[in-house]
Amino acid sequence: MLSDARIAHIGLAVENIDASLAFYRDVLGLTPHHGPETKDGATIVSLPFGESEVELLQPVSPDSPIAKFLAKRGPGIHHVCYRVPDLDRTLERCREAGFRLVDETPRIGAGGKRIAFIHPKSTAGILVELTE
Repeated sequence: MLSDARIAHIGLAVENIDASLAFYRDVLGLTPHHGPETKDGATIVSLPFGESEVELLQPVSPDSPIAKFLAKRGPGIHHVCYRVPDLDRTLERCREAGFRLVDETPRIGAGGKRIAFIHPKSTAGILVELTE
């Protein structure tokens, strides 16, 4: 069914990308794919981590989703993104199974990829992002 699914990235909410980047760059030796990108109210830096990535997410305004997350929960894992072979079909399966979707249809996310989020109330409190 979804045997080709895998973890695409883990999104980490951070207060300061430069300070957070130091660990990944200086200790783990990772280099960002490219410069920061701004999407969905966040500055995003993507770091390769094996076959997956780590995204550092810093809010760009006090009313952005990442700022609200930081205010409520503090820095930490914001979401897990799963790569699926067919995003449209996976969203259809979610609807059929009664999962609450944040995005009813795919939209363009960071890196120009099609994405959609599933509400954490449907996934044991974890914000799940899907991408192809």
